[in-house]
Amino acid sequence: MNVQFKKGVLELCVLSVLDGRDCYGYELVNEISQDIDISEGTIYPLLRRLKSDGFVTTYLQESQEGPPRKYYSITQLGKNTKEDLKDEWLDFVIIVSKVLKIE
Repeated sequence: MNVQFKKGVLELCVLSVLDGRDCYGYELVNEISQDIDISEGTIYPLLRRLKSDGFVTTYLQESQEGPPRKYYSITQLGKNTKEDLKDEWLDFVIIVSKVLKIE
């Protein structure tokens, strides 16, 4: 998939996964990379930005497999933003489909 396509939709994907459940970074990478090829190097800068924008919060949780993990949880602002991004994405898909003459 084109890198620019991925960059444009990755925020929506992350917020959508977090709207279903809290996750730690590596878990998010595994979840999203089942459908979109991404790396940890892509996800962590995005998570830092989402946190600084107030779309997610973090907390530490003990892990049986090593040090505590930093979990990400979506905020109400993040949920609202996810819905706005989803609406924009669906409108965009409709417009591009018309241009490409896809029904």
